[in-house]
Amino acid sequence: MIKFKLISFIILILLWSCSDMKSQSIDVPKISIKNFLSYENISIALEENTLLNKINWLEWKEFPYQPEVNFRIAHDDSLLFLKYYIKEEHILAQRTDSNSAVHRDSCVEFFIDPLQNGNYYNFEFNCIGTTHLAYGPGRGKRTFIPPELIENEIKIWSTLGEESFEEKSGIFEWEMVVVIPSSIFTYSDGLSFSKLVSNANFYKCGDDTSKLHYLSWNQVKTPKPDFHRPEHFGILNFQ
Repeated sequence: MIKFKLISFIILILLWSCSDMKSQSIDVPKISIKNFLSYENISIALEENTLLNKINWLEWKEFPYQPEVNFRIAHDDSLLFLKYYIKEEHILAQRTDSNSAVHRDSCVEFFIDPLQNGNYYNFEFNCIGTTHLAYGPGRGKRTFIPPELIENEIKIWSTLGEESFEEKSGIFEWEMVVVIPSSIFTYSDGLSFSKLVSNANFYKCGDDTSKLHYLSWNQVKTPKPDFHRPEHFGILNFQ
């Protein structure tokens, strides 16, 4: 009887763990942008047609600082639209070269495995729009997307502008709109977002800011901060 109760208890613990690790999902609507692509036009379309999602999973208690971070996401078959909303105490934007270490600045990130085949793209944006983008199956196996493609094809508008700056402290609220074309997914030929089901996660970090922080949308269960963990991605259901 005692053995049966022990086995039952272990099963309950395992079921609780599985439930606790349940992946989040987002239904990504298809939208139409009126007139031309701009910060204002995209913002209006996103705010009228999408839900606000939070990046607020705090796994690593040794880094307790938690800025307020939200995002919206939508698509129009060949373009992916993102808008981030951030409120934080320190902002930093030292990196201006594509594929530089933007995660050390005030940074938001979007990792996506578009075809659910184990290979993902890590889009990382500092708060003035400098972009780091690579592709592969894990942290140690990344292939950079060429800087000229990043700079010519991805469109970014930040309310903090485009000029680099040293850290500023206070209370800052900034927003960023990002337009990612399907053509930038150079290892996923013929990609269309329509009806696509993808694995993804969204993050906020700032390794060189006065208050280090590591937040995620879908929970990441690792001993130390590590965003390159596709096994902890959530699901995007593109309409």
